[in-house]
Amino acid sequence: MTAGSAPSRVLAVGAHPDDIELFAGATLATWAAAGCEVHHLVCTDGSKGTWDPSADTTALVAARQEEQREAARTLGATGQVVFLDNVDGELVADRETTHAVAAWIRQIRPEVVLGHDPWRRWRLHPDHRAAGFLVTDGVVAARDPHFLTDLDVPHHRPDLLLLFDTEEPDHPVEVDSQAAHTKADAVLAHKSQLLSTLGIPDDDDGSAESAFRDRTIADLAEVGGRFGLPLAEGFRNIRGL
Repeated sequence: MTAGSAPSRVLAVGAHPDDIELFAGATLATWAAAGCEVHHLVCTDGSKGTWDPSADTTALVAARQEEQREAARTLGATGQVVFLDNVDGELVADRETTHAVAAWIRQIRPEVVLGHDPWRRWRLHPDHRAAGFLVTDGVVAARDPHFLTDLDVPHHRPDLLLLFDTEEPDHPVEVDSQAAHTKADAVLAHKSQLLSTLGIPDDDDGSAESAFRDRTIADLAEVGGRFGLPLAEGFRNIRGL
């Protein structure tokens, strides 16, 4: 994979349904449009993703899974959408879950893996920290042949590990305005999260959604400006894989 080119196959790992689109949606839309095979791996069931104390959480889990599938389709992703179904808010980077992530890395064999930056300072949500360590530790278990010997799946070493939602991005991916709007569309596909995540009320007259789209483009412009690009998403490139 050369600078500015699209990888052939990627796996994006998020703590919850909607994290991947929020933090890497424009990048994945750009790569998918270039023919990249994009896969999603979601670590939790999203069952706590509501402010309504009387919500039917079983129905919420089902809704969030379908929203995630629709968001992936919106991005143009043609790969699998996998759910590990850990309980929202209770994700742990233990050996069992790390090996589950590693097993998917071996099966999908992505050129690039994307995930949360677990080392971001003052990160509040425990699932984001845990999902980040699941990705970093999962890459190690996937690449080394003496891990997971019972799987009978060959080891796999990705070319790149890119961490999103990072304080110190050093790897920009340039995107265009079409990818920016596709990202916004993919995030908006998570309809159960419009109020809690985006502040868009059910009776929105379109102004709150429009403001979200404007923020999306402004954020991409801010990141792009750091690297001399019009629009970009930024990642931390973990070297030495």
